Amino acid sequence: MKIAVNTRFLIKNKLEGIGWFTYESLKRMVHQHPEDEFYFLFDRPFDNEFIFSPNVHPVVLYPPARHPWLWYLWFEWAVPRALKKIKPDLFLSPDGYCSLRASCRQIMVIHDLAFEHFGDHVDARTLTYYRRNTPRYARKADRIVTVSEFTRQDLIRLYQINPDKIDVAWNGSNELFHPLTETERAQSRKDFADGADYFVYAGAIQPRKNIINMLLAFEKFKQATHAPVRFVIAGRNWDYTEAMKVHASLSCRDDVIFRGHLSRHQLSRLLGGGFCLIYVSLFEGFGIPIVEAMNCDLPVITSSVSSMPEVAGNAALLCEPASVDDIAGAMIRIYRSESLRNELIQKGRERRKLFSWQFTAEKLWNSMMKAME
Repeated sequence: MKIAVNTRFLIKNKLEGIGWFTYESLKRMVHQHPEDEFYFLFDRPFDNEFIFSPNVHPVVLYPPARHPWLWYLWFEWAVPRALKKIKPDLFLSPDGYCSLRASCRQIMVIHDLAFEHFGDHVDARTLTYYRRNTPRYARKADRIVTVSEFTRQDLIRLYQINPDKIDVAWNGSNELFHPLTETERAQSRKDFADGADYFVYAGAIQPRKNIINMLLAFEKFKQATHAPVRFVIAGRNWDYTEAMKVHASLSCRDDVIFRGHLSRHQLSRLLGGGFCLIYVSLFEGFGIPIVEAMNCDLPVITSSVSSMPEVAGNAALLCEPASVDDIAGAMIRIYRSESLRNELIQKGRERRKLFSWQFTAEKLWNSMMKAME
């Protein structure tokens, strides 16, 4: 069987949520199905680390697709032209797009419909493209995979997609994320927070992630407890100047540490040495750091909205992301109660058993086979 795959999110040292889904799923899939041929379609020169096995054939299609007009050219001209030459049995697109002009069977992964809920968080041209084309992609695809039941229900409710053609494949966590020894935890505290205990946030620094409310909640936490605890923020900054202005205004600004984008190894050490994960996004299609934290025996505070309660189950404190007081209150509770921290860690050990990239790859493959029926 020939399978063509949109791999434009496989960019060295720049993998984030969708990129990790693509990387972890495909890495397993191509090894577990050596009898099949995979054609990876890149939109720029690729790194050989993404050519996972001999049955992977890389193809570079131009132009690099990084804004609406180039998305259109890539998916509606470059991709159909390539598929016509390859003649695949199936085209897999794991980043929320597919090709309206391609004639082969297609399966697409939709991670979230955040733009339908927070349209003001993307620029006008991007929003217009998403709202015009995502419903068309969803109707065109032979099958759809979502990373949460929440996103599945969003598709059904907003676009009236047939529930029978949507499968759910939760995200997983890389094996690097595991509990650290006490010595290793102490070293992480030294490396990331000058030896202090620290709350940690891992993810992009952009409006939907609710960075400003987390900063304001940390300020309230410090005022209420005067605790020698710091707040380490790890992630790529999407030029979010408003958050930086809020940070500069905090009386505790010196206790907030921005670490930028970290490698998986660095991030696993950061989470493993942390005191608690603060992940109170306004909206998520899944929320991989929640699972990564559970795998590191790190207690979790997360949001009570969108997919996050589905992922966290009973193994996290849930709070209203729009309420600074609610977030700060959760931070105070978890700081003052060792028994609560231990309870959440134990529940996280059970909850994390439900999530693995192997499960993800298997469910994605099963959905692909349904699309072939």
